[in-house]
Amino acid sequence: MNEKLISIREDTLQTAISIVCTDRQNDYGNPEDNFRRIADIWSSYFGTTFTPKDVAAALILLKLARVRSGHAKRDNWIDIAGYAACGSEIECMETQNVTR
Repeated sequence: MNEKLISIREDTLQTAISIVCTDRQNDYGNPEDNFRRIADIWSSYFGTTFTPKDVAAALILLKLARVRSGHAKRDNWIDIAGYAACGSEIECMETQNVTR
């Protein structure tokens, strides 16, 4: 396999890790708490119930819409990886009754 492509994949994931586990964590707190706040605001605004997992999925969809526009940037793919990691964490916390 082409080592340059593997390097791009690794860099994408490492960048997402850095953003999700350091930068955003320091700025906004735990993803599940932040996504809960977003879900609560969306629920009130739209008059329907949203969950933190819905927030993760919707943010991924937002980034996919940007990719689909034909003007995607690498940042969109990094953010998708980060939102997927946050959604996965929230899913595991719910199904395995894990708390912080």
